[in-house]
Amino acid sequence: MGRGVSSCGWLVVVPMACLAWGCAKPKELPKPSLPRVTVAHPITRELTEESEFGGWLAASASVDVRARVRGHIDKVHFKDGDLVTKGQSLFTLDPRPFQSQIDQSKAQIRAFEAQKVAAEKDVARYTALIQSGGATKQQLEKAEADVKVYDAQVAAQTEVMREQQLNLEFSEVTSPIDGRISKAMLTEGNLVNAGGSDPLLTNVVAISPIYVYFNVDERTLQRWQKLLSAEPGGKPTAERPTVREQKIPIHFGLDTDEGVPHEAVLDFADNQIDPATGTVEARGVIDNQDRKFLPGERVNVRIGIGKPYQGLLVPESAILSDQEKKYVLVLGKDNIVLRRDIKPGRLLDDGYRVVLANDGEPLTPADWIITLGLQRARVNDPVEPLDADGQAVGGGSTTPAAKPASEK
Repeated sequence: MGRGVSSCGWLVVVPMACLAWGCAKPKELPKPSLPRVTVAHPITRELTEESEFGGWLAASASVDVRARVRGHIDKVHFKDGDLVTKGQSLFTLDPRPFQSQIDQSKAQIRAFEAQKVAAEKDVARYTALIQSGGATKQQLEKAEADVKVYDAQVAAQTEVMREQQLNLEFSEVTSPIDGRISKAMLTEGNLVNAGGSDPLLTNVVAISPIYVYFNVDERTLQRWQKLLSAEPGGKPTAERPTVREQKIPIHFGLDTDEGVPHEAVLDFADNQIDPATGTVEARGVIDNQDRKFLPGERVNVRIGIGKPYQGLLVPESAILSDQEKKYVLVLGKDNIVLRRDIKPGRLLDDGYRVVLANDGEPLTPADWIITLGLQRARVNDPVEPLDADGQAVGGGSTTPAAKPASEK
């Protein structure tokens, strides 16, 4: 009996619990948010087609300093690496041997002059005696010849002395140009021999101006010539101004530079193409008064080809690859992601890539392209676009597009 009541009690408890708690309705799941991406407009900029070459810097003048006379070095007048000026004394050789030779020549000249005076007196005496028969004609002629001999000896010894004076001047070795000097190869006490095979004393290189050398390939050269001929009023090659007269600007940068921030002026191109390399050597010149550049440094050189034009640019980070094709993702109607195939051009120093052409619908400055969050975007799916400041923007026909940026 008690067992039956217990069972009935459980039957009553369970429905009561259901009434007490109530039957909860399932909650609705929130709608998934759209992937957020950063978008921007392509920009337009005035561009010029450029060619890029590897180049190097070279001194506009370089002189190996050698002694022109034989002697011992008495003094070195510079410190290694100094800036020197033209005519500045670099080395002093012992001047005493050269001065001694000059003194000997002076004494010899005085002896010849004294003999010449004696010969001139003989000429005067024989001239007076020959009329009275006190001297013969032969004696007079010999005295006259002696005058000429001593006169020639004076002149010859005078020239010897001038050469000796030059040697004395050459004992002071001076800088032939303005520039920066290398180290002293020989120091005080060393014997210096004159001649091209003798040891080098030092080297001086000019630091301003400085040259920028680079090699232009034959194909680029022909392209330049074609563009010049195609210009209105283009003249035949023989009638055009020289490279120096045209003052064509070139830009270059060191390995540590961002891009090519330095400008030089093209002033030389060789007169023939090297058949071994298919290139022609060209040269630009730049002032280097601030001594920023050193001869021998490697540089990247860019030179413009043709006239400026308005180019369309997109960030390099916005370009994707699909096998052999390049493309960008753009916003269509209702912020639907669309693919736009492009033909990319050269990469600029600020990270923008030139768009040369489109395969299909053209890309315009009014389009929104996805620049960040590309991995979250799917073609034909919607996204939530934001600008660089994190503000919401719209694409396609649902939201008016902002005015595209333009740079010059």
